[in-house]
Amino acid sequence: MASHDVVVVGGGISGLSLAWKAAQDGQRVLLLERSGRVGGSLHSERTADGYWFELGAHTTYNSYGAFLDIVVGAGVAGQVRERGPARSRMGLLTHGEYRWLTPPRVLLQLNWLEAARHLPLGLLSSKDGQTIYSRFSRLLGRGNYDRVLGPFLAAVPSQRADGFPLSGPGSLFKKRPRRKDFIRSFGFDGGLQVVAEAASRATGLTVETGVGVEAVARQGAGFSVTTSDGRTIAAPALALAVPSEVAVTLLRPQFGELASHLASIGTAVVDSLGVVLPRAKAWMPECAFLVPVDDLFFSCVTRDPFPDSGHRGFAFHFRPGLTRAERLGRVLEVLRVTEADLLHLAERRCSLPSPALGHGAIVAELDHHLAGGRLMLTGNYFDGLSIEDCVARSFAEWRRVGPAGA
Repeated sequence: MASHDVVVVGGGISGLSLAWKAAQDGQRVLLLERSGRVGGSLHSERTADGYWFELGAHTTYNSYGAFLDIVVGAGVAGQVRERGPARSRMGLLTHGEYRWLTPPRVLLQLNWLEAARHLPLGLLSSKDGQTIYSRFSRLLGRGNYDRVLGPFLAAVPSQRADGFPLSGPGSLFKKRPRRKDFIRSFGFDGGLQVVAEAASRATGLTVETGVGVEAVARQGAGFSVTTSDGRTIAAPALALAVPSEVAVTLLRPQFGELASHLASIGTAVVDSLGVVLPRAKAWMPECAFLVPVDDLFFSCVTRDPFPDSGHRGFAFHFRPGLTRAERLGRVLEVLRVTEADLLHLAERRCSLPSPALGHGAIVAELDHHLAGGRLMLTGNYFDGLSIEDCVARSFAEWRRVGPAGA
């Protein structure tokens, strides 16, 4: 029976950041990841000729303080790359019509007569207990929300954000201090996944990919983990950094009440399809992303802010329930190419939380059940879906359980 100080289940940014932090504190950490790669939402797809594009998260900011602690500590600050001019252009696709906009011109898409009718009363209404939809449709009108604001907000979490809480845990909107020693928005040479890979090489951290976890259980004062390859691994501390529905399955046999609270968090499946084209084949003006209104996909995010002389990359994030043929067909239509024109094609499926009003109370219940124990839960279903939300949650869980919090 193998022994470690900490076992972390899940090698996305949440699990990696907790494992990295624990290793920095001198712990012997084992991280188990079911897939063949670390990073989770930090998924930089790489082609045989060295081109890369983001199939998951695509931008980081100097307000991501906890994430930047890893960047500096893992030694990849020198690979930070500023986003180029294409970052300030975006597309809006409405019923086959493409409009290429800068942020100020997005405001011109609003019906300002409608906005003027709603804005005075909307500003006077309380923000307490409101969803994104209830707040912004009151401020600007339902038509403006449905035609402009709603689609842009849906592009952020790759799902309709109408029912997300306006503030608190699960909200899309957060104010954070900025680190002045980093540029405002940036990526990395080689893609965001270089941060995950660097973190996985921390001293004291052992990473095993291609290893699933079938069960977790209490064992004395600690925990045991049963792996898909038949091993039982023991540790005094255990962290689950997996999608909430996976955590529910693992926790239900021995941590039923905790699992029941987790099960109340809604989820959404997102299918992503990424392609690379020869630059000469791409008709679309260089832009950061394209947002459609009432389409099969929520957004098309480009590699254009990091331009390449020979290639262009595009990642489409689709609504659930479509066949592969439907997804690929829509990509080819939007890009105006044939499948034979594609230099590279990659696909990814992930599960994302869909927080609703009351999400803060669910998080409070989860934290109540975790208090005083050495079981840690982390992921994008606590404070929010952003990279920084995930890393900050992981750091907080390790402070609670690690040497400083024990």
